Amino acid sequence: MSQFAINIMFVGGSFLIYILIAVWAKAGSTKDFYVAGGGVHPITNGMAIGADWMSAASFISMAGIIAASGYASSAYLMGWTGGYVLLAMLLAPYLRKFGKFTVPEFIGDRFYSKQARLVAVICLIVASLTYVIGQMAGAGVAFSRFLEVDSTTGLMIAAVVIFIYSVLGGMKGITYTQVAQYIVLIIAYTIPAVFISFQLTGNPVPALGLFSTHIDSGMPILDKLNQVITDVGFSEYSADVDSHLNMVLFTLTLMIGTAGLPHVIIRFFTVPKVADARWSAGWALVFIALLYLTAPAVASMARLNLMTTVYPDGTAAEPIRYEDRPQWVKEWEVTGLIKYVDKNEDGRIQMYNDGSDPAAQAFKPQAEARGWEGNELDVNRDIIVLANPEIANLPGWVIGLIAAGGLAAALSTAAGLLLAISSAVSHDLIKGSINPGITDKGELLAARISMAVAIVVATYLGANPPGFAAQVVALAFGIAAASLFPALMMGIFSKRINNTGAIAGMLSGLVFTLSYIFVYKGWFFIPGTANLADVPANWVFGISPLSIGAIGALVNFAVAFAVANATEEPPVEIQELVESVRYPRGAGQAQDH
Repeated sequence: MSQFAINIMFVGGSFLIYILIAVWAKAGSTKDFYVAGGGVHPITNGMAIGADWMSAASFISMAGIIAASGYASSAYLMGWTGGYVLLAMLLAPYLRKFGKFTVPEFIGDRFYSKQARLVAVICLIVASLTYVIGQMAGAGVAFSRFLEVDSTTGLMIAAVVIFIYSVLGGMKGITYTQVAQYIVLIIAYTIPAVFISFQLTGNPVPALGLFSTHIDSGMPILDKLNQVITDVGFSEYSADVDSHLNMVLFTLTLMIGTAGLPHVIIRFFTVPKVADARWSAGWALVFIALLYLTAPAVASMARLNLMTTVYPDGTAAEPIRYEDRPQWVKEWEVTGLIKYVDKNEDGRIQMYNDGSDPAAQAFKPQAEARGWEGNELDVNRDIIVLANPEIANLPGWVIGLIAAGGLAAALSTAAGLLLAISSAVSHDLIKGSINPGITDKGELLAARISMAVAIVVATYLGANPPGFAAQVVALAFGIAAASLFPALMMGIFSKRINNTGAIAGMLSGLVFTLSYIFVYKGWFFIPGTANLADVPANWVFGISPLSIGAIGALVNFAVAFAVANATEEPPVEIQELVESVRYPRGAGQAQDH
């Protein structure tokens, strides 16, 4: 059986399961569509949160960006994991106590203002749509390789599949689909990792294999990796970062961005009780840890396998001839995600660091002495995990399994984000402001239409994303960190913050953060519209666009407190409401209104 047929079997089989689940759990009411009826078990919810969370950025791109940058990218692991602790301790139970469908609904009622609710809708849509761009880009990468089409066609196929089961099932269908997707993606991620870890170190546990001895060289595997990459001008894999301030801010941005992401928060409205919200977060951490403990090993071993593919006889010897490149390189070249340019016309693949950093400049004389005229192999970071089984010559069924897993990761998170967007538009914007008298059936139709529009927009932007999947997702976290997280925290823990302060804070944090991001990434992420190149030399105080969300959150807090203290206190009933929310002695059903 050909690899293409195996891929079709695994991907097609998993998709059939997802669509059957969506049909079985079809939403018949707005309560089913928004919060799955409010009766999801904490373990089921924890698994669904895990799938919702482990997106294309986690499954496809995170290991790729760690493979490329090493220790410098470990902030992704620390920030995303730490954010769940904040979410479990500071937000989830209190929001569940409040008993609303959506984040904007909580903000609107807590700050007794339709305007606050509208601003929250805008913040939610901007953050969620940015996040969806990364998912669509990741799904396009996965589809393009395993269906052997170009990345744009892969993106279109992904959009159609998401449309079918997200628009049909709503939260009820998405919840149970995500349980199936979690099982698929965690098996798909760990089985190849076990194979590769055993192949390179003799240890079948990837997290332990990372600190084991490389069988072929007898060296610790990280030492071997450091040697291989420094030999061709790259910095050490375990080298410290240039800016500790930027790394701290980036980690903090990811943490508070995680705690402010609406598509994750909305999942805590699906459980029956406040205690179940905490248990859901705890189980989610367990399910997420299974992948996150494996990711550093996958990244390191993938980087080593890639380097030894190009330099089979060692980096001191000649690299592989282009005509002798392995089959997996040929197949990824079809997608355009691996590109080769023979700059010195010697028929070999020179892969080395030809940049402007100190390590590259130190290697430059040696590269020139070897007749090299620039790096000739451009490998998109987002393919590292998907190509890993092929690089390591694993069986065809493993490759098919990881294809299904990568697509499950991208599609599960995209579905959750699209639901957050559609509920904000239909429930908070249309029913909350434009047409309060809309029928349940009309609201459900509006939710499905808004979800379809969001898919179209995300697909268009996903064709030209402003970075790798993990980077685009990090931008979304910055936006959520600067706009929604402070409003949620102040809404729960401060009785003094009034509607004027909350609105001013959210708008200030959102505008500040978006402006900084757009200067470097292009206005509204449109290619060619950036004011400055996104390089450390241009960053203000060395703070990257990925890290600015933490500063945006400080702006939000400062403006909100300043404005609130200069204006009237909230009404007494609102202060009593805040007091009651902080002491979760039970919660009502999510309100269908």
